[in-house]
Amino acid sequence: MNLMIRTTEMAVKVCPKAPPGAEGPTNEITGYVLWGVIILFGLAIIIGIGAVIAGRMFALPHASKVGVISLVVVFGCAIAYLVLPGMLNGILGNGCI
Repeated sequence: MNLMIRTTEMAVKVCPKAPPGAEGPTNEITGYVLWGVIILFGLAIIIGIGAVIAGRMFALPHASKVGVISLVVVFGCAIAYLVLPGMLNGILGNGCI
């Protein structure tokens, strides 16, 4: 048991650090992912609006309901997309654990 406690204490003292030269590609990949998520949000909004319009035009109430629900879910996800990273940063902090 003491060995496990000592190992945990040693692991807490080690700060994780990316290898030299990894910052550029990591930032590039992160940027692509962020832009991809924003594009997916836009597509989901367009598809949701299209479902509502098509449901109203063709008298398909279930399509309209699904379109409205999808729009609500997209806006909820967009809010979470903005709020959750700040919450995690506040909980976990920066640097060493």
